[in-house]
Amino acid sequence: METTLELPLPHLSRGRFASIGALTDEALFDRTGIRIAFTERIGGVSEGPFASLNLGDHVNDDAACVARNRAIVAEAFGVGPDSLVVPHQVHGGAIVRVAGSSAEAVCRAKDEAETGADALLIEVSDVAALLCYADCVPVIVVSPSGRFAVIHAGWRGVLAGIAEDAVRLLASLDRDDGCGVAEGSMNVYIGPHIRRECFETGEDVRDRFVGRFGAACAPDRNHVDLSAALRTGLHGVGIERIVDADACTVCENDRFFSHRAQGGIAGRHGAFAVRKG
Repeated sequence: METTLELPLPHLSRGRFASIGALTDEALFDRTGIRIAFTERIGGVSEGPFASLNLGDHVNDDAACVARNRAIVAEAFGVGPDSLVVPHQVHGGAIVRVAGSSAEAVCRAKDEAETGADALLIEVSDVAALLCYADCVPVIVVSPSGRFAVIHAGWRGVLAGIAEDAVRLLASLDRDDGCGVAEGSMNVYIGPHIRRECFETGEDVRDRFVGRFGAACAPDRNHVDLSAALRTGLHGVGIERIVDADACTVCENDRFFSHRAQGGIAGRHGAFAVRKG
């Protein structure tokens, strides 16, 4: 794989794709063919607390509705449903690589992801990653090599450094290919999540964050700023180009799903990425 992509500075704006709304980077897509998106709640077929574009299959929503919602996302972004890889998220540190675009390679990646993973690293065109959220932090990392990673970072994942691990793996693969890609040339997108004003924690969790990331990630004794912690961790591995959606899932529960705002009964919005061949 050769370095052929010149990434624009990361930017997020709202777009409409068929029936669904999403935050995306149009300049990135126009220049590189890489579509990244953080989906909203609208445009699906689910009902009740899962209304309407629920993408999570573990929240007691009707399975047929979830399958249709995922197909709606695939159709909206121009990919086949069979090319969509959706891991079983377990708040761990596993990163699944998708290094081939054949049906067999994608099937293997899906099987591995189903055993438990919280990040996907895609190395090929026309294979899409979809991860699901309802307060945790969605992170997408794009390399000029064309590789990208989609990451699920709950507070445990932020503390464990799953986003930094994905950056290191991307950089290692790029170096192995002789791409000469520096971490500082990668784009990072931080999607909607529970913001510091709503993320109340115990002092033990707050103290762990302060010990790992410094006092800037904890505005007081009872709250943690996950975005600030992520930025600190990413700066530590050379990432400079970061854009934050600056949207709170709790405060904007009409737009995004929120486990806290909905009392634990909620659907899941998604972080999606694909490189069109």
